[in-house]
Amino acid sequence: MKNYQLRRLSNQPILQTSDVTPAIDGFEVLGAFNPAACLVGDEVILLLRVAEAPKAEKGFLNVPLIEEQDGVPTLTVRRFPEFTEVYDPRVVTIKGKQYLTSLSHLRIARSHDGIHFKIDSKPFLFPARMNESYGIEDARITFLEGKYWITYTAVSEHGPGVGLAVTTDFRNVERVGLILPPPNKDAALFPAQVNGKYLLLHRPMVSDIGQPSVWLAESDDGIHWGNHRFLFGGRGQSDPVFSWEGSKIGAGPEPILTDDGWLVCYHGADATHAYSLALALLDKEDPSIVLDRSKEPLLTPDLLWEREGFFPNVVFANGWIQWPDKRIWVYYGAADSGVGLAELIVT
Repeated sequence: MKNYQLRRLSNQPILQTSDVTPAIDGFEVLGAFNPAACLVGDEVILLLRVAEAPKAEKGFLNVPLIEEQDGVPTLTVRRFPEFTEVYDPRVVTIKGKQYLTSLSHLRIARSHDGIHFKIDSKPFLFPARMNESYGIEDARITFLEGKYWITYTAVSEHGPGVGLAVTTDFRNVERVGLILPPPNKDAALFPAQVNGKYLLLHRPMVSDIGQPSVWLAESDDGIHWGNHRFLFGGRGQSDPVFSWEGSKIGAGPEPILTDDGWLVCYHGADATHAYSLALALLDKEDPSIVLDRSKEPLLTPDLLWEREGFFPNVVFANGWIQWPDKRIWVYYGAADSGVGLAELIVT
């Protein structure tokens, strides 16, 4: 693989949680992070993951979720006595059932220079189905066949699955539905058919045997998927040099076709749950062949705002853009609390 580097374009986040106003009355924004990204004409579009929760109430834990009321999925808030012991700020177990402490949706941010963004006040995609009852998270955007395909993680009490929506203008959107059942996430659609097939990277979430790894699937219509194949996994368990991806890995944004092959950005997590970014290169004609991978991470959580936040020690990319002059900018979530910007360069 060529000698790629990720260089931060700013030592400060370009977007922070405080930049986003809550979309729900009585709620507060806990995080704005992990944006999908694309170019629409001369405009950069980000699809931010915005996590909101009811304002804190002393002595109580208020959990937002979608529940059916008279057969209609409806936003509700469940009220529980607050735990006296220390607990995970993201997920809690109450009477044997797990809940997320916030509800995520996708919010558009728009920019003409890719750095200064105006954030919409209302959600672009808000949980509206029972398979999204715990939220919509971490989208990827692929421009394919004249429209923008948005894959996202649809979370419910049954686990995370992969949802799909499409748009042509980022003002109107069509929800296609769940295309991969739980447990699965980190799905990124290739921006062109290969050998007459749509291709998708995804990350099944294994339990007792194996580790979360990147898989490849194919489809005749972009909706129904099969021929699922393991593509590559973390190397840290067999080689301590790769401990930075020893716990789990997952695909980032849509692959980019280069002269050398399909370039894939992915994240790796170590045993302490610190997340880093790296690259893989897949064969042009047969993307099931991995040609090369990063020997070390290209970006690690080194700055204070990448190390401290709602979930610390994380740099996580699910959005990048390629400018007409071929520059590649990578938008990454930092500590589940903000967005950073780096440029992918060859040295």
